[in-house]
Amino acid sequence: MVLGILKEHSYNRVSIVPAASKKLKALGVEIIVESGAGDKSGFNDATYAAQGIDAVSRDALFSKADILVSIAPIQDEELKMIKNGATYISMFAPYQYADVIENLAIYPVNVVSMDMIPRTTLAQSMDVLSSMASLSGYKAVLKAADHYNNMFPMMMTAAGTIPPTKVMVLGAGVAGLQAIATAKRLGAVVEAFDTRAAAKEEVMSLGATFVEVEGAADDRGAGGYAVQQSDEYLQKQRSLVQERALKSNIVIATAQVRGRKAPLLITEDTINNMKPGSVIVDLAASTGGNCAYTENNKTVVKNGVIIIGNSDLADELNGVSSTLFSNNVINFLQIVVKDGIVTLNEENEIIKSALISKAN
Repeated sequence: MVLGILKEHSYNRVSIVPAASKKLKALGVEIIVESGAGDKSGFNDATYAAQGIDAVSRDALFSKADILVSIAPIQDEELKMIKNGATYISMFAPYQYADVIENLAIYPVNVVSMDMIPRTTLAQSMDVLSSMASLSGYKAVLKAADHYNNMFPMMMTAAGTIPPTKVMVLGAGVAGLQAIATAKRLGAVVEAFDTRAAAKEEVMSLGATFVEVEGAADDRGAGGYAVQQSDEYLQKQRSLVQERALKSNIVIATAQVRGRKAPLLITEDTINNMKPGSVIVDLAASTGGNCAYTENNKTVVKNGVIIIGNSDLADELNGVSSTLFSNNVINFLQIVVKDGIVTLNEENEIIKSALISKAN
């Protein structure tokens, strides 16, 4: 059984790091890597070779691998190159791209989408979305601090007192909570919004103020995800966000609804009345953004407000994000590979959720 690590074309990360070799070999799996796959994340071919992992060409990898792993899905013309009956692990986001499962069905390949791992306690160690969101939330605060023209903590000096930065976080999921924790460590005054009642205790435990909007839809059956809210609720939320945003220096926007356009929370009117020099980092940019002026993968300035649209800041932490992604994949493989054989038992809820296309 051979596992092949593909080189990414759109990311700085690599899907499996050299340190994973010990656990994979214990499963009866031999590993090969596409030459140069880890260069951008600090793992060159020599690093893999030191762990007994050979670097090969992309064509050789397709011809040899029984399991292939990448972060971004490969193109259709390369899906044809995968061995019949092989297993391909990537992130297909079928909840966002409705036709992806139908398109994959024509290939005689087992396809696992890591972003479909259920967000349950049992699957926590395989939850790629949470791993990457945590890093994005951390990086969002650092990115905001880098663009902000002031400092985070209060400081008393002989020249005068510097007030603390006021940070508002929209959405207290994994990314939002990490943003809160990071901003607090840097000395900011932090408040957070979230539609989920369960988030209140977590926000307060990190020392932030929870701003509650009454009338949120019941989210108890959503598996930890936010749910679509009524127009009336969203209007009340936008009004309260505007009130608080006008007093804030930095806004970290993370609010997303799985499979839907991100809710618009920061309107043009809000931005036009914010303090010049304020910074917004919009992690929901790839699904439309929480901010009216957000452009995905771009930084724009409106009325002196800097708006950074980037849903994948984890890729800027490519060393640690590669390691966490790798760990998530290895933890998944430990439940599907036994004695060098892949067994995709759909009675297992984790496997059933992640297996989006079957070879037969």
